[in-house]
Amino acid sequence: MSAAPPAFNDVGIANLPNQRHKIVAKRGAHFTIMVVGESGLGKTTLINTLFSTELSPPKNYSRRHHKQLDKLTEVEIIKAELEEKQFKVKLTVIDTPGFGDYVNNRDSWSPIVDFIDDQHEAYMRQEQQPQRSEKTDLRVHACLYFIRPTGHTLKPLDIEIMKRLGTRVHLIPVVAKADTLTQNDLFMFKQRIRDVIKAQGIRIYTPPIEADDEGAEHARLLAEAMPFSIIGSTEDVQTPDGRVVKGREYLWGVAEVENESHCDFKKLRSLLIRTHMLDLISTTEESHYENYRQQQMETRKFGEPKVKKLDNPKFKEEEEALRKRFTEQVKAEEGRFRQWEQHLIAERDRLNKDLEMAHSAIKQLEAELDNLQGGYNRGSGRR
Repeated sequence: MSAAPPAFNDVGIANLPNQRHKIVAKRGAHFTIMVVGESGLGKTTLINTLFSTELSPPKNYSRRHHKQLDKLTEVEIIKAELEEKQFKVKLTVIDTPGFGDYVNNRDSWSPIVDFIDDQHEAYMRQEQQPQRSEKTDLRVHACLYFIRPTGHTLKPLDIEIMKRLGTRVHLIPVVAKADTLTQNDLFMFKQRIRDVIKAQGIRIYTPPIEADDEGAEHARLLAEAMPFSIIGSTEDVQTPDGRVVKGREYLWGVAEVENESHCDFKKLRSLLIRTHMLDLISTTEESHYENYRQQQMETRKFGEPKVKKLDNPKFKEEEEALRKRFTEQVKAEEGRFRQWEQHLIAERDRLNKDLEMAHSAIKQLEAELDNLQGGYNRGSGRR
């Protein structure tokens, strides 16, 4: 039988959470959030609404329409320092303009995935240096993926990028502009998305279950609400009953941002800021970054640079296969061209021969005509 743990008579261990609170309050927090989704889904508006400040000005989409149609996704970094009741948060927002906006969206997720991996790589390289006091840390703690409110299901592009993001970062799906769907359509749409996420094995962030009943119930409600339906607006509007709220005004009434019967904005804000920000930060360090660090340390020597795609044997093999396929296609096209050329030459020879025969026939007819005219003239002369 194992001995029971020794009993302490109020030595102060129970005060450790208060110590932790003081340390966190003094140090503050560094939180990095990424927003991914097509243009016009309200990514900038939502971020400004979440943090009650204009972190990013509205986008000018008309300027982007003049760019080439197969342009790749960009990555924009916005930094701000927020303070509430003497607690400071250094906030970094990673925006991804251009994702899914162009005719050719193949590999449009590459800059996004590469950015996340590169931040893990940069942090790992800094940890290997003798001096580590000033480390630049842009590791992404949460990624909001914006889903267009079609009312149908996830598009293939959504599934592809969500699969790739879910293994690298805390993925939080949101249905943008939820006020464009009826409550029933929104409910069915969210259920279809959950079914696809489960069937495709897409990993999304799940709030940890707390020990107390209240915390466990809150985590359960947050998990059941995913994907969060969102209405983003920084404008104050007046409701029919005289209240002034953040929302959007329509002929039928007002869609309120913070009304839980209208959308899940309050649940999303609670998850990101009020209840789970520190969990998102710590589990990014303990899970996603640690998985990346372990994988890289197992596949390369200490201090060795990251293997580039072109140096990776897998990509070399793919490159060789593509080169071989390209060469075969060129040879096939050359063969078709030679056959076509030979056909043209044979056709030209046939036409020339027909032309010569036609010339011979014309000359023969001209000779017969001359003979006929000569015979006619001779006959006329005798008379």
